[in-house]
Amino acid sequence: MNSTSTPPRRIRELPDELISQIAAGEVVERPASVVRELVDNALDAGAANVVVRLVEGGVRLISVEDDGSGLQPSEMPLALKRHATSKIASLHDLESVATMGFRGEALAAIAAVSELSLMSRTAEQDHAMQLDARSGELRPVARSTGTTVEVKELFFSTPARRKFLKSTATELAHCLESLKRHALARPDVGFALWHDGKIIAQWRAQPHSQGLDLRLADVLGQEFLATSLLIDHQHGAVRVCGRAGVPDAARARADHQYAYVNGRYVRDKVLSHAARSAYEDVLHGQRQPVYALYLELDPQRVDVNVHPTKIEVRFRDSREVHQAVQHALSGALSVSRAGQAVSGMADSDPLSRTAFVQDRQHAISSLQNFGQPVARPDSQTQLPWQAQAGQPLKDLGQLWQPSVVNTFEMPHSPAFTPMPPVTLPEGEWPLGKALAQLQGVYILAENTQGLVLVDMHAAHERIVYERLKVQLAEHAMQSQNLLIPASFPATAEEIATSESHAEALSALGLDISVLSANSLAVRRVPASLAQGDAVALARSVLGELAQHDAHHVLQRARDDVLAAMACHAAVRANRQLTIEEMNALLRQMETTERADQCNHGRPTWRQLSMRELDALFLRGR
Repeated sequence: MNSTSTPPRRIRELPDELISQIAAGEVVERPASVVRELVDNALDAGAANVVVRLVEGGVRLISVEDDGSGLQPSEMPLALKRHATSKIASLHDLESVATMGFRGEALAAIAAVSELSLMSRTAEQDHAMQLDARSGELRPVARSTGTTVEVKELFFSTPARRKFLKSTATELAHCLESLKRHALARPDVGFALWHDGKIIAQWRAQPHSQGLDLRLADVLGQEFLATSLLIDHQHGAVRVCGRAGVPDAARARADHQYAYVNGRYVRDKVLSHAARSAYEDVLHGQRQPVYALYLELDPQRVDVNVHPTKIEVRFRDSREVHQAVQHALSGALSVSRAGQAVSGMADSDPLSRTAFVQDRQHAISSLQNFGQPVARPDSQTQLPWQAQAGQPLKDLGQLWQPSVVNTFEMPHSPAFTPMPPVTLPEGEWPLGKALAQLQGVYILAENTQGLVLVDMHAAHERIVYERLKVQLAEHAMQSQNLLIPASFPATAEEIATSESHAEALSALGLDISVLSANSLAVRRVPASLAQGDAVALARSVLGELAQHDAHHVLQRARDDVLAAMACHAAVRANRQLTIEEMNALLRQMETTERADQCNHGRPTWRQLSMRELDALFLRGR
């Protein structure tokens, strides 16, 4: 077969227009990309109000109008040139960027694939000036202080790119989402979005004192505000604030997850991984949490010059950021709704609140006797002490299966000395007073709001699980040598990680040593995980150490063991409980962290208000 040789091409310099179009492919993906870049510029200019107007989802027209500081006429032609910006002037500025934009290529890239015009006026000018990007013509026009950028016929010069755009409704949805991200970052700025002459969304500037909550309610809905927890946590040099949705508010898709770093919306694996780790214990199946998190840290500790779209960042200390987010979310999620109800007790009744605190301390101190199994007495045998309504049963030991508890081998703590009985006024019980047991599965209780339904197995499972975790955490990490080291083929990255993180592995109770040029050996593992798969555990830990913090991998593995034990130890369905035992279970739920969900993420209780009950029977209609 004959083949014709192609003469080699000579290296030549590309024309400026082609360079700009190539750069535009990285910056401008769709109309939403243009909206993002132009709104970034408006916010950097100090705008208090931003108006976005679209025609046909932004394909025909994108207009972004602001009331910022504006541009001098001499600066306008320079603004359309590549790598021209007022945001940075040196490498030092690049390493501590505090503005939304800084690359100086957005306007040039947009102008290369559209018909762009720039209209601007400063406070010192008598009138505004308009610049046509194609012709370079600069002429006076009427406009108030600020800037308007009009982008017409996007991708007209690159028809192949235009074919990849979706329907008008899809492109409009992306533009709306882009504006939402800006609106959530800047509650002090008003935003409006118009499409084909009709207003689609409008968010007015909010006062500084309560602006974030009001903006979250405007953008994500009142339901998000009602079903979310306030976050304000300082971890080293990182501050995390915002709101995190309760587990019941989780969604099937990860479309309500907003993370900001110094006011910049980002999509970052460290942040998403930390959030998912914090929710692991309380989410059911593959449900996705909802949150709006705002991280504040020194700009020099984060690199924003990672991607042309500026949506990705790189942290100097990713482990610190990971721990900050995980601890912030875990701390907020650990307080159950029942616990929050207690914190809302009237300050005018300090006696009842003091009684609850004493009762809570009693329940916590009862953990000390956890390792001592208590057999359930026969029906003819008198209990060693009689449970009273409003007083927690000692460890709920009467509800446990002794054979399962005995399998948890742990040093016994000193004998438990009960405190004097403290009985709460019935009106102060957040989960109410037990009324009956339904089909041997649910507990029915009455509180001041109405009816409470409790899944007794799921609730008791969470109680036992949290107690196991506390008991295990109170003892130092113990490791156990493997009789036969577990060897496995390892990648170069795994071998390098095992050598560079030897101290961290030892602190976690692991001994992973190099066996050969391409294999590792696990010689020691945590004692509580000695019966597990040592190789799988080692690979998971090494993978996390290379990316984040491996501590939660071991924690997750140990928690899986404890969760299985708690599931077997919890009271079973069709187990008949006395009223006193039901009340004891409710009281323990009120003093247990994460009591709203069981270990598998299922809800443990539900509240039916009197209004909901009245609606079932058409009362008041």
